[in-house]
Amino acid sequence: MRALVISGGGSKGAFAGGVGQYLIEELKRDYDLYLGTSTGSLLISHLALNKCEKIKRIYTSVNQDSIFSNRPFLIKKRYGYDQISINHFSVIRNFIKGKKTFGESKNLRKLIAETLTKDEFLKLKFSKKDIVVTVSNISLNTVEYKSIKDFEYEEFCEWIWISCNYTPFMSLVQKDGCEYADGGLGTMVPIEEAIKRGATHIDAVILQTEATFYNRMPSKNVFGLITNLFRFMLDRIEKQNIQIGKFAAANKNATINFYFTPTVLTTNSLIFDEKQMKTWWKTGYTYAREKSEEINQIEP
Repeated sequence: MRALVISGGGSKGAFAGGVGQYLIEELKRDYDLYLGTSTGSLLISHLALNKCEKIKRIYTSVNQDSIFSNRPFLIKKRYGYDQISINHFSVIRNFIKGKKTFGESKNLRKLIAETLTKDEFLKLKFSKKDIVVTVSNISLNTVEYKSIKDFEYEEFCEWIWISCNYTPFMSLVQKDGCEYADGGLGTMVPIEEAIKRGATHIDAVILQTEATFYNRMPSKNVFGLITNLFRFMLDRIEKQNIQIGKFAAANKNATINFYFTPTVLTTNSLIFDEKQMKTWWKTGYTYAREKSEEINQIEP
């Protein structure tokens, strides 16, 4: 069984889209299982439908307003990099409404429903392919994997949305008596789950460089500190997921091809810049082509 696994990474998902497009359109990879976390969950349904150009058009044209119904931060460019600060008005408004998070991402929920149609959903649901998204159950302290086979259209779209909700900056969702948030809070790279579901050949797109090439800029405010702390935590989770995935693959005689980003794309993946994301998509496509050529040269 062949699987495509895409990690979390916010706006860096554009790179994963480029990699996926090359693997599917040029190498003609026919995956049985598509497994995504956070931004990866937004991509996998469209990649499974082989609608790469459609998701490319959507993915590289979103901006902050496409995601946030109440954006909790402001973006300022200083010394050549983007710096975020608290949007006090938006945060206070959210707290007055009784919300538990700094911001809300209901616009993303609408965008998911607008881009993944019910007909596309049904085509996937009754196909041989399995589409699985990762979510974090905060109440039960567990990671859950939601398969398209188990849900109807509206509910599966909601699980995709939940998988992407980078709490506390985005929505916290109350569902089935539990609080749910971004799948990346528990599992950034669900390689082990792909192997548990029977995958023997895995292409894993990791939206991070293989080695750490930078030091984070000092935090300028409490918001910057929180994002740095979360990024540190997610980086550690990601590295552990990869190590566990490699161990599981060795025990099950599964093979993994890793596609790390060749350079640091951004230090803040909550910023959605159309121009940058178009560039990252092209970078992912080119990188996948170069890597496949290297693999072909190595293999006898």
